[in-house]
Amino acid sequence: MIQDDILLSHLLTLIPHRSRVLDLGCGDGHLLAQLKRLRQVEGYGIDKSFDNVLSCIRQGISVYQGNLNEGLSGIPDQSYDVVLLSQTLQEIRKPVFLLNEMLRVSKKVIVTFPNFGHWRLRSQIFFKGQTPTSETLPFDWYDTPNIRIITIKDFKKFCRHHGIQILEEHPLYPNPFGHLFPKSWSNLLCEKGLFVLMSDRTEGEF
Repeated sequence: MIQDDILLSHLLTLIPHRSRVLDLGCGDGHLLAQLKRLRQVEGYGIDKSFDNVLSCIRQGISVYQGNLNEGLSGIPDQSYDVVLLSQTLQEIRKPVFLLNEMLRVSKKVIVTFPNFGHWRLRSQIFFKGQTPTSETLPFDWYDTPNIRIITIKDFKKFCRHHGIQILEEHPLYPNPFGHLFPKSWSNLLCEKGLFVLMSDRTEGEF
């Protein structure tokens, strides 16, 4: 999918060669496999699905079956170079808790999520009066794993409120002319948000 290719190209610019990467909600391991091949990272994954864990193992990816809502208590502070939470934030019950845990265990935190503020989703609600679906959000309301509705604007406000510093924002425009648009349009035009984070807190305030 074009959106997946755009996301991967941005991640490749953000993740250093041979870094230690932890992918939370790693799914079937496709992203970690790509990062191992193209960036030679030392990749690890956590996912709650047994089928996804088996898929990762078949690809030679080190993986742990676990529930992200329970945190990362077994992982030492600053033990990874990068922690990824890609397209999973909207499924997390305690996002503040998990993001703080990610900031504790890693030097760099990268978060991506589907942007519910995208114009196509807005137009479906306005014109059809129905819960919107898209390539990024293909589920009907009754079978979706998503428990949060997140927009890019919401996420920026969330970070300011909880003392999380946004180092970088990367608008994921679905066409080559996206760079011509100002970042302030990302909430309307981007189907996904991508942010690089660090904490404003001092040690011990987590």
